[in-house]
Amino acid sequence: MNDLVNGFGFLKEMEQKTGENIGACYQCYRCTNGCPALPEMDFSPHRLIRYVILGQREKALTSKMIWSCLQCTTCSIRCPNDIDIALVIDTLRKIAVKEGKAKDLDTWTFDRYFLDSVKKHGRLYEMETILRYKLEKKDFFGDTKMGMSMMLKGRMGLLPHNIKDRQGMKALFEKARGE
Repeated sequence: MNDLVNGFGFLKEMEQKTGENIGACYQCYRCTNGCPALPEMDFSPHRLIRYVILGQREKALTSKMIWSCLQCTTCSIRCPNDIDIALVIDTLRKIAVKEGKAKDLDTWTFDRYFLDSVKKHGRLYEMETILRYKLEKKDFFGDTKMGMSMMLKGRMGLLPHNIKDRQGMKALFEKARGE
């Protein structure tokens, strides 16, 4: 009985943090059927939602699944109950990092550098973001061929393309963080 009460507490916690009615999921599998990252996951999006509903906190927070998610929102768009599943996954990532349960901090590290770049330049400066990430991971040449191809195709520049109102962008980030 105690596990059931604790499990219900996890569902309530997640619903409060996300503002989503996660308990409304009736396991139709539409989120899973549309997921492009499914082959990289240890279990499917509908299963993750089921773990949240059943209060299986450890399974949800220590899964590879939450870090394999591309945040493309296909699952959220396909949900007939309008559950923002991508938001649920993002919230689980944040809890996992905060509680030291994150299996794949690479994704979190890259996200942090990505957002730092947008805050600083107003848009992504790919070269700076990738260099910072590669320096931290000490993996300098793993993607060299792909990086060179992107540069030759004009997909990644050497210099940043700053927006005019960079202070305004910085203020938006500070407002979002409650600073």
